[in-house]
Amino acid sequence: MQIKFSILYVGLIVLVNWGFSVVPLVDIPGDEKWPPMSLVVGFIFVARDFAQREIGHRVIIAMLIAAVLSYVMADPFVAVASLAAFLISEFADWAVYSFTGLPFRQRVLISSAVGTPLDSIVFLGIIGHLSVIGALAMTASKMLGALLVWWFIRRREAATT
Repeated sequence: MQIKFSILYVGLIVLVNWGFSVVPLVDIPGDEKWPPMSLVVGFIFVARDFAQREIGHRVIIAMLIAAVLSYVMADPFVAVASLAAFLISEFADWAVYSFTGLPFRQRVLISSAVGTPLDSIVFLGIIGHLSVIGALAMTASKMLGALLVWWFIRRREAATT
């Protein structure tokens, strides 16, 4: 059984949680802060979709493994906030991905569009920095990664037809 995307998924979650602990926040308009690591989170949502293709619904186990590793390797407060955000947003992402029956590239985009705002709102709320501007900035950052992968998938599908 192939598990390369599942390993990538776990690794990206740990990397992002560690990065949220060490990469400084950037000032944005409105006296807000933006975490640059949120750019990587969009790739996590898509990596989860690929991991689910590999291991099915056991992808939830991969998420929990990543949460435990994050708790040990990153700031535990960030890891707990991330776990809560991932549990909510990833289950929404998983549900859209699992039950829509749409082609893969559409599920990647729609499931990310559902999951990324939830992730941003929950994460920022737990760490005490929830604001409309902050949530929009994080969601837009995360969607950039998802849109990039969606674009590559679409190009690859077009090239094979």
